[in-house]
Order: sequence, then C-alpha cells, then structure tokens
Amino acid sequence: MTATAPPGTIERVGVVGCGLMGSGIAEVAARAGCDVVVVESDDSSAAGGRARIERSLATAVARGKLTDGDAVAVSSRIQVFADRDSLADRQIAIEAVPEQAELKVSTFRMLDEVLDDGAAVLASNTSSIPIMKLAMATNRPEHVVGLHFFNPVPVLPLVELVSSLLTSPTTIDTATGFAREQLGKHVISSQDRAGFIVNALLIPYLLSAIRMLESGFASADDIDQGMVQGCAHPMGPLALTDLIGLDTTMAVAESLYDEFKEPLYAPPPLLSRMVDAGLLGRKTGRGFYEYGGR
Repeated sequence: MTATAPPGTIERVGVVGCGLMGSGIAEVAARAGCDVVVVESDDSSAAGGRARIERSLATAVARGKLTDGDAVAVSSRIQVFADRDSLADRQIAIEAVPEQAELKVSTFRMLDEVLDDGAAVLASNTSSIPIMKLAMATNRPEHVVGLHFFNPVPVLPLVELVSSLLTSPTTIDTATGFAREQLGKHVISSQDRAGFIVNALLIPYLLSAIRMLESGFASADDIDQGMVQGCAHPMGPLALTDLIGLDTTMAVAESLYDEFKEPLYAPPPLLSRMVDAGLLGRKTGRGFYEYGGR
C-alpha cells in the first residue's frame, strides 16, 4: 500500500472469530495491506487462531504463493486479542463466529457497542442467517451487510454480498469495493434470503447425497466418484460436506428449512446423528471418510 490510501479505502479491519473462516479472512485482508485486529473469546482461542494463521502462511510459502518476506510482512499486520475493545477504531468489522443465530446476534450487539466510528461497516460471514435479523440487533442497521467468504478463504475467489432491506447504498458500495478492489475477490450480490445464492443451491444437493448413502442406495465412494468422474465436479458431495463441516452443513440446512419449510432442506437423520456423535468431517478427523491428520 502507498503511504496515502485512495479515498474510500479500508485500512483498519476487525475480525471476530479466528477459526477456519476468521483466520482466512484476516489473512487475505493482511495480504491486501490492511491493518487487521482479530478478536477471540479467550487467550487460549486467540493463541490457537494465531497458530492457524501462521500455518496457513507457511503453507503458502511452501507452495510458492508467498515469499518468506511476504509471509513475515503479512503476519506483522495481524494482531489477535481476547479483548473486544481492541476493535474500537476499525473501519469494518467482519463477524466470523460459528453458525449459531443467538451467538451471531450477540456479536452484532457487541460490535454496535464497541465500534467508535459511526460510519463503520458491520459485516457478517454467515452462510445462511438473514442479515436483517443481525442488523436489528444494532442501532445502525443501515451499516450492516453480509460478506460471505468461502473456505479456504485465501484460495477461493468468491464473496457473496447480501444487503438487507435497510442496508444503505453507501454501505453496499464500501463493502463491494473492499471485497472486490482491495481483496481481489469476485463479488456476487444476493437478496437477503436464508442460504443466499450458493447454499440455497448447494445444500439440497449435499443432503440428497446423504439421503442416498443413508438409504443404502450406494456407497460413499461411489456417490462421490459418480459426481467427480461423471459430472467433472472437483470433489464429491460427501467429501465436500466433510470439508465444510457436518455441523455447519446441518446449521445451514436448519436455517433454510426454518425459512422455507421445504422438505429438501430438512437435515437427514444420519446427518443429525453424526453431528451428535462429533463426527464433523475433516476438522475432527472423521466424517463420511476418515482423515489421518486434521
């Protein structure tokens, strides 16, 4: 970045949550030259989040995507704290906590209290929860918008921008410019409906594959290979569910079903039982497949 940023440029970014999505969002913002503050719930989670970012940067260096010097510079632009007040001076704050409506609503209440800048953008990385619901937890609903990134954030180019009935044109322009011009993402716009564009199409597909496995119609490998070898998908639906996380898949399905009441959105019993058992996919080492390392 130059010493003087162009008008409208976001320089100070806040991220709430440093899991897979939050750490990825923090990394891409820091790669774009932003000063990034990430807030976690406690010191242990903050340390884990910092370690996750460092592993990702090391992987990027090993794959030739970053030089050692670049990785050091990116790392230096990210601070991870367990103190929510460290977000006070941010121009944009992106919520990336787990896909639980009550947790996200309480996070937006917190951001509304903490952010000093009355024009700051409050963005959610939610994959399914209506933005209007989050916006009404604040006293500035016109500044609330959805910025839905995709995992892994440093690799996948897409961001869904979701505006509520009350999101202002200025907020939309600022969020779009940040994602497109600064982060280099491909931005698509969605109405504020549960699941937005991608998950409204993707989740029924994933649930259909789970129902097929559950009924004994075909094995997990045959289902996945059918879509990889027959439809040129890069990954089969069950392997993709493992990558997304079975808990996240179920949470999105529940949000979709709650909004539309369509049977195709209802989580299959097998999915519910696997989530209850803690078989969440890659992040736990076992889902529809077993993984030697997490």
